[in-house]
Amino acid sequence: MAGPANDIGRRSGETFLQRCCDWIERSDLNGLDRGETERIASDLRMTASDLDALAKQGPGSAALLERRLAVLDFDREEILQAEPGVFRDLQRVCSLCQSKKQCSQDLAKAPCAGAWKSYCPNATTLAALDAMPWASRREW
Repeated sequence: MAGPANDIGRRSGETFLQRCCDWIERSDLNGLDRGETERIASDLRMTASDLDALAKQGPGSAALLERRLAVLDFDREEILQAEPGVFRDLQRVCSLCQSKKQCSQDLAKAPCAGAWKSYCPNATTLAALDAMPWASRREW
């Protein structure tokens, strides 16, 4: 399927959120009618309201995810390569999370403590990823 959303998905090396925000910045999302916004959101596998919310967040809105992945000993590139859809979802969920302040404080004070699991909307997904064999961990 051709279109702006597919252009977002083709470039490598950037996070999904960065590509999405770059595209939104170049385009005028507010100038689109609701139907077009919904089609773009659908191509990105999200709701139009999530796309609108992400557009307001900016490209750094998932930075805490990167820090959490590092603490959990995940190789970001390996996840992105093996599970690109899951990685995009992790970014989307982190970007829209309402617990950023608490997460940032926990990462600064006690990054290895498990308190984040009680409020992080990505906790279940991260636990599932943790159960998978990752080459970068050499644990399997």
